Amino acid sequence: MPSTACFLPLLYNPSHFLITLSSHSNQMAMPKLQVPLLFLFFFFFFFFLALTPSRAQTFGPPLVSPVQKDASTLQYIITAYLQSPQETKLLLDLGASYIWINCDGYNSSSYRHIPCTTLLDEFVGCFACLMNCRDSNPNCGDSVCVLKPENPFQPSISGNEQYAPALVDYFSMLTLDNTGSIGGPSSSSPFTFIFSCGYKENLEGLARGVTGSAGLGRSSISIPVQASAIFHYPRYFALCLSGSKTRPGAAFVGTKGPYKFGRGIDLSKPLAYTPLLLNPVGKYSYPDLKKPSSEYFIGVSSIKVNGKAVALNQSLLAIDSGNGSGGTKLSTVVPYTQLETSIYKAVTEAFVKAAASSPFNLTATKPVQPFSVCYPARNVRSTRAGPTVPAIDLVMHRNDVVWKILGSNSMVRVAEKGGADVWCLGFVDAGVRPKTSIFAGDPSIVIGGYQMEDNFLQFDLESMRLGFSSSVLSRGTSCASFRFAAKKG
Repeated sequence: MPSTACFLPLLYNPSHFLITLSSHSNQMAMPKLQVPLLFLFFFFFFFFLALTPSRAQTFGPPLVSPVQKDASTLQYIITAYLQSPQETKLLLDLGASYIWINCDGYNSSSYRHIPCTTLLDEFVGCFACLMNCRDSNPNCGDSVCVLKPENPFQPSISGNEQYAPALVDYFSMLTLDNTGSIGGPSSSSPFTFIFSCGYKENLEGLARGVTGSAGLGRSSISIPVQASAIFHYPRYFALCLSGSKTRPGAAFVGTKGPYKFGRGIDLSKPLAYTPLLLNPVGKYSYPDLKKPSSEYFIGVSSIKVNGKAVALNQSLLAIDSGNGSGGTKLSTVVPYTQLETSIYKAVTEAFVKAAASSPFNLTATKPVQPFSVCYPARNVRSTRAGPTVPAIDLVMHRNDVVWKILGSNSMVRVAEKGGADVWCLGFVDAGVRPKTSIFAGDPSIVIGGYQMEDNFLQFDLESMRLGFSSSVLSRGTSCASFRFAAKKG
């Protein structure tokens, strides 16, 4: 970014800022890539119209993408089509607010910036306004909205690289017909999908070949919400992360089902349901300005190991409305479930005790980092549902709504060349009340990607509830069994 560019913040009073900005608008030459104001008016109008409960009939087939796990980073990667269109690999970030992509070398003739002085600017939630950047490229503009290209695997960065212009451009994914067959990329009209640019510096720590992030979080411009508005889909999305080292799982956007996997099994039936909870204090909150979190939370009320309740500090399981700490969050960017220290200690002690008893009769051995409880692989029996170990139950808002974590999701095989071969309890100690940001606390429980693998999760954003299956391996199928043999033409 040229050194002459500057940012004007939009933190506390956007309307005052917009009035001040417009008073200088006659002195500014707006960039050629500016979105025409008439277009923005109609885009904004129809976007809101599409979000109303009386949406018209669905325009087209729902979207689907393979979800591949990168072996070296343990990140989950989806495939989308951008840049008119070009296959693009994006980090799957369940709790992020929007898509961002590295725009250094971005090749598209159809993109547009979002001016700071429009209603769309406020709707998008711009962080600041980029001024006096006059190069002709997506990462530059004069009086244009900017967002934050967030990378959860990158240490916080300062300077201009933490902000980048918001764009409106082509976006699509593969489509799914009512027979479960895969078609080609969907065709959203140009200028209808909003996302953020980023810089090559923002790619640090991401898997090789990944050029940005796909946000599915609670936001007006996340993938499922925008797709619902553009294509008139139901506001649903679903994830089935694969436990296979070679075959992908699947992500679905805009369909309530059916979701047919191996042996023709529809994973939308049966599901247990629990409410999706709003955390009122997100990481961009300030002492006098609370902004809700874009992450998805659920209400775990207790934890059982081998059918016995674990004694926990119940206050840790609830979300603190004052600072947003506590509660249980779902995350695809955390590889293994994280537990606050006192919860971790209680759960691991209960697990070790249960594992030592009949019929398991397991004795712990030297642990392998980052885990603290491991068992010799030769002593652990396995079934279709994974290693035979005590089950861990996450009890939700009612005692009869239980997310059961069996051995396939609780135990991680660690086989070191010429060294240890062990099964380890795949939970890690998150510490005591770590901070999400300077003003917001962290959850007490973060359910990580490994614990979601081969579990079907349906996010109903209309009723704000989560449907979950527990492990589908016990049903004789897996998340890797969805067929991605694309039809030609």
